[in-house]
Amino acid sequence: MRLIPCSHRMCDRRWTRGHGPATYGERVRRFSLWMRAHPMVGDSIVAGLLLLIDILFFAINNATEEVPPKPWFVALPVDAALVLPLVFRRRYPLTVAYAVLVVGGVHAGLELGVSSLIASGISVYSVIVYVGRRQGALYFGLMLAASVVQLGVQNREDWLVSSVVTVLLMALCWLLGEFVGARRAYHAEVEARLHLLETERDQAARIAVGEERGRIARELHDVVAHAVSVIVVQADGASYAIRSNPEIAERAVRTISETGRGALAELRRLLEVLRDEENRIEPRVPQPNAAALAELADRMRTAGLPVQLDLGDDLADIPAGVSLGVYRIVQESLTNTLKHAGQGARAHVRVWRSGATDTAETGDTVHVEVSDDGAGRARSLVPTDGSGPVPGGNGLIGMRERANVFGGTLTAGPDFGGGWRVRASLPVRLTT
Repeated sequence: MRLIPCSHRMCDRRWTRGHGPATYGERVRRFSLWMRAHPMVGDSIVAGLLLLIDILFFAINNATEEVPPKPWFVALPVDAALVLPLVFRRRYPLTVAYAVLVVGGVHAGLELGVSSLIASGISVYSVIVYVGRRQGALYFGLMLAASVVQLGVQNREDWLVSSVVTVLLMALCWLLGEFVGARRAYHAEVEARLHLLETERDQAARIAVGEERGRIARELHDVVAHAVSVIVVQADGASYAIRSNPEIAERAVRTISETGRGALAELRRLLEVLRDEENRIEPRVPQPNAAALAELADRMRTAGLPVQLDLGDDLADIPAGVSLGVYRIVQESLTNTLKHAGQGARAHVRVWRSGATDTAETGDTVHVEVSDDGAGRARSLVPTDGSGPVPGGNGLIGMRERANVFGGTLTAGPDFGGGWRVRASLPVRLTT
């Protein structure tokens, strides 16, 4: 069985209309968009049509000889001077309107056609749309006054009918200009609001990116600073004890290995989360929380810092974000103690909850206090109530940012009698 192609014209027309490169509606739409992008082309077409109407009117009058014929070298330049300014009516609406008013008076006085009336209506419409209602009212009044004076001077018998037609045409052009001007103002307002929404969306995206970068920076700082501090302290201890006490050196090397592996695991988890755009990778290691503070204290004791840990009994049900913040604040505080307190310093960690009720009142707060004795060395005191500047690097800044994220507060500074104290208060639930 062979397929015979259809050679009927209707088949070809149906195939072209449905499957051609562009349908009739698409071609019309493209032409409309092109004309909107090149408005002077449409205005040139309108001016050309008005000039053609005047030329036909001039030819008909000369052929019938009902009225005295006008010289062509007078009629054609006046016709051209009337319609050519319409090409630039969108760019210079007021200039074009008053040029039409002047030349239109000459055109109407010589009775060269109806283009002067149509051009006047177009000018009224253009002034209303592109300039404003006040200038449009002034031009409308001048146009009507010029028309009345002209009809009175010519002493035409149909002056009443001509006046009514002129007023109605101008009023129609006025109303059309008001309608189009309102639509243009509406579209301009919509575009302005869309631009504002896009700007706000971009700004919100930049703020979200900044907050996320800050959060990641805090996580990386806490992980790296804690691990590196422990590794450095243990490495120094191992170097001193490697010959005199090999067992202590071996234990320090084992602590270095465990700390490094844990830090690598946390860094790998963070990097996997950052690389996964669809959140399909689950963290291999759970986020630390308040329950992991005992393990953190054990690691710090192994690193050579005696830590006394006092935990409240009602810390199990606090939100994961707040629990992670508590852990990171304690971790950073103990890391700073390990680095700066000196040999023989002791640390005391207290974490408790106040105002906890079954109704989750706004007074439900987790308090964190980490202090050390600074190996018994007294320091110059600075305000610890947040009223003055507190020295510190990225660690204190990160802890303060963590507390601010949850609407809490954090103060840090030298303690009475020596040492350093960090106090933080984090609301368990955000208040509304």
